[in-house]
Amino acid sequence: MKKNVLPLPSAQKKSITVLGSTGSIGKNTLDIIAAHPGRFSVTALTAGDNVALLAEQAKLFKPERAVIANEAHYETLKHALSGTGIEAAAGEEAVCEAAAMDADIVMSAMVGAAGLKPTLAAVKTGRTVALANKECLVSAGSVMKKEVKKHGAALIPVDSEHNGIFQLFDFAHPERVEGVTLTASGGPFRTWTLKQMREATPEQAIRHPNWSMGAKISVDSATMMNKGLELIEAFYLFPLKASQLQVLVHPQSIIHALLQIADGSTLAQMSHPDMRTPIACALAWPERIDTPVKRLNLAEIGTLEFSAPDDTRFPALKLAREALEAGGGAPTILNAANEVAVRRFLNKEIGFLDIAGIVERTLEKSDNAPMNTIEDVLACDALARETANAI
Repeated sequence: MKKNVLPLPSAQKKSITVLGSTGSIGKNTLDIIAAHPGRFSVTALTAGDNVALLAEQAKLFKPERAVIANEAHYETLKHALSGTGIEAAAGEEAVCEAAAMDADIVMSAMVGAAGLKPTLAAVKTGRTVALANKECLVSAGSVMKKEVKKHGAALIPVDSEHNGIFQLFDFAHPERVEGVTLTASGGPFRTWTLKQMREATPEQAIRHPNWSMGAKISVDSATMMNKGLELIEAFYLFPLKASQLQVLVHPQSIIHALLQIADGSTLAQMSHPDMRTPIACALAWPERIDTPVKRLNLAEIGTLEFSAPDDTRFPALKLAREALEAGGGAPTILNAANEVAVRRFLNKEIGFLDIAGIVERTLEKSDNAPMNTIEDVLACDALARETANAI
């Protein structure tokens, strides 16, 4: 940590709840919190299965409550926290209760549709939600936006691309923005042929060239579904039309977002590919805080490359854009089918190229109905999973 960081007075300290504290985003969030003990405190921590790490984190950050989603681990967590004064809890309902606790910011870092209910619980308290779970807006974008407006909550995006847009966007004059471009690294198979990708293994797919991420999001990056999900997320985060959103392959992952302005200017948000930068931005906004990340040296990097995405080798991106344009339950179906297919691939039950194929067939076999309530979303999600598994 840099020595010139001055802690805020305790009265200004922000309290943080971290949903998904044992995942990649959760651990990086706690790293930022640890670097600024005078600015942040922890209200609650939740995790899915990693009870050992959750207990370790709880002892270090001393939240009021620690919750493990898998109820089978409750006794282990309770025993590990015995005598610490930290309340132990377990189960999906307990995770939602933790999300609704009195905290200034809720970091939504749970992976997949499992983060939908807890994030919605946080939104309904009217709090600021630092959103790292893109599935919340992909699966339930219209429902989530309605609840955010109803309860006066605020969403600050944590994905590096959306956080980049957030930093650049003139919300007072959205009409000045002509278009937004999200960059994509292209993943580990950017230069692979279809024949090579047909034989790709899970171990190869999760070996991302730039980012350190969990297995699911790493596979999504390899298929470029991740960028498709991000297009849908951006549509719900910012006052933009689908036609104003584009994707550009940029292997170095230095530029995260580009804004095209009406006067012909293009604005870029740049930083090294380290998630602690957008996390720090989200936690401290509208202030800026120091982070222990490498500073950008363009002379050292030398060259930045760009190219258009290849829809033939990476059809997932095209499927996502079609789902966005179709609206209704199509994005929900897309996300659910993708989660099923990625899990099957990681379990070595299907091939890498089968992922997009399963998603496409699930979309073809599913009815596209309006998503007006969270119950609509959950029912659509469940049916899409059933269909994808059958395929």
